[in-house]
Amino acid sequence: METMERKKPRPRRSFTPEFKAEVVELVRQPGKTAGGVARELGLTETAVRAWAKQADIDAGRRSDGPTSEQLAEMARLRKELREAREERDILKRAVAFFARETR
Repeated sequence: METMERKKPRPRRSFTPEFKAEVVELVRQPGKTAGGVARELGLTETAVRAWAKQADIDAGRRSDGPTSEQLAEMARLRKELREAREERDILKRAVAFFARETR
């Protein structure tokens, strides 16, 4: 039986909002497809399609998902909730510690 070599994952890249907007504009040009633009720029077709979809949602042309502003707010609220839970857990441990010490 052959051993299958695992592919190394592609390093995660990040792109500026300006770059994404330029890519979306390229996709919207007549005769251009998301796949074609992705190949030209060395991007994944999935990413290009997602950027185009998000741009349509943000512009109000689609309503099947949250806007970028809503996504940012949800991320901020998740972080805030995580920090509040950590603080609560620390306080619980402190109360338990001091309760044992005072007996």
